[in-house]
Amino acid sequence: MKISTKGRYALRMLYDIALHAKDDTVSLTEVAERQHISKKYLEQIVPMLTRAGILRAVRGNRGGYSLAKKANVLSVGEVLRATEGNLAPVSCLEFEPNDCPMSNSCPTLFLWEGLFDAVKNYLDSITIQDIIDRSCGEAAALPGNDCCT
Repeated sequence: MKISTKGRYALRMLYDIALHAKDDTVSLTEVAERQHISKKYLEQIVPMLTRAGILRAVRGNRGGYSLAKKANVLSVGEVLRATEGNLAPVSCLEFEPNDCPMSNSCPTLFLWEGLFDAVKNYLDSITIQDIIDRSCGEAAALPGNDCCT
């Protein structure tokens, strides 16, 4: 499994919005500048996140984006499923129930199921708030850094 730039940039965008939005919204231009990501590329990611109920868009003069869920409940797994699709390591695990004709006799199915469970459990156990906390904890050690205040 390889996570594309879409998934990686979505996480960085949500991290940035959670960190800077507070009670307001953040513009994509601001996010793009701070995260060194093309605004056009972020504009391609936004619809996926809004459809998934992860991001909220506010139109108008003071418009921008904010999280639709609290950072401490928004998991990395949820974000990656919204941007990458199913995270199954093999195609036969993409749907429930497994309709592969070999599923009852496949000698390696247990391996792929175990890998899939480990990936899901790990990614679902980390939230955007965990990313902020870790990033701010490391940044606090740097002199003059106030990124998380």
